[in-house]
Amino acid sequence: MKNYIKKYVILRRNEFKIMVKKMKKSKACYLFLAPYAILFTMFYILPVCSSIFFSFTYYNILESPKFIGVQNYINLILQDDIFLTAIKNTFLIAVITGPLGYIMSFLFAWLINELPRWLRTIGVIVFYVPSIAGNVFIIFAIFFRGDAYGYVNAFLMNAGIIGAPILWLTNPKYMLKVCMIVILWMSLGTGFLSFVAGLQGVDRSQFEAGYMDGVKNRWQELWYITLPNMKPMLMFGAVMAITQAFGVCDVTMALCGYPSTDYAARTVVTHLFDYGFSRFEMGYASAIATTLFLIMIICNKAIQSLLRRVGT
Repeated sequence: MKNYIKKYVILRRNEFKIMVKKMKKSKACYLFLAPYAILFTMFYILPVCSSIFFSFTYYNILESPKFIGVQNYINLILQDDIFLTAIKNTFLIAVITGPLGYIMSFLFAWLINELPRWLRTIGVIVFYVPSIAGNVFIIFAIFFRGDAYGYVNAFLMNAGIIGAPILWLTNPKYMLKVCMIVILWMSLGTGFLSFVAGLQGVDRSQFEAGYMDGVKNRWQELWYITLPNMKPMLMFGAVMAITQAFGVCDVTMALCGYPSTDYAARTVVTHLFDYGFSRFEMGYASAIATTLFLIMIICNKAIQSLLRRVGT
């Protein structure tokens, strides 16, 4: 056993020496990489590490952080009922809008890819604009107004389906459903754009070879040729879908208020915003952020393992 450990240490030491030699030979490459690496470390790596550190402390900005171990996590899971409601709402949004938006983005991109170039350009603009128009949910606030002047209520009342206006954005029965519709509409853009780019990059000669090898219809073409060539784009779209689904905050706060009625539209990020920027309990907010970070990593790993099987 000792000889095995010794050989393993020597092997790793030799690998490290080889890596150092390669780095010395590629000094210019690392100099060009340095600005991005420094900015990435300062604005991404350090904030994540500091958040994990503060999650084990009591920190309210005004006083120095006090180490309290895992007490924040115990309070978060065992005593914070609102957080459990936020977790439930966030998972509902992620499970429904994430996969549905991902599939819809790909299907729309696949269909639009078959159109002439000028029509494809118009289609890309139509689907991508909602993701960059930050206040598009204000339009939905007008549609789902709780009085007879809201477009949805007016249509339902004129059709004789309802007799009185429905409080779409204040009634806990409807709030989360309305938010999901808005989130789904706003989540199509980024993944859709990457899918369009991926479809344009598939070598057309592979389709001809596929037909010679026995591909008989468009579904087999999609499964055996298109999807395997789009794995990087599929992965990017999946990561963006998960990030957007778990990062929902602005839409629910703008449509349903802050806080929402009976916390029916509460999400994890809204809970984080509450403790971090309203109560200034940064230690507890960091625990919420770290928990969300771990959940997103687990979901990303699961999606990656699933997408590796596509086309195999």
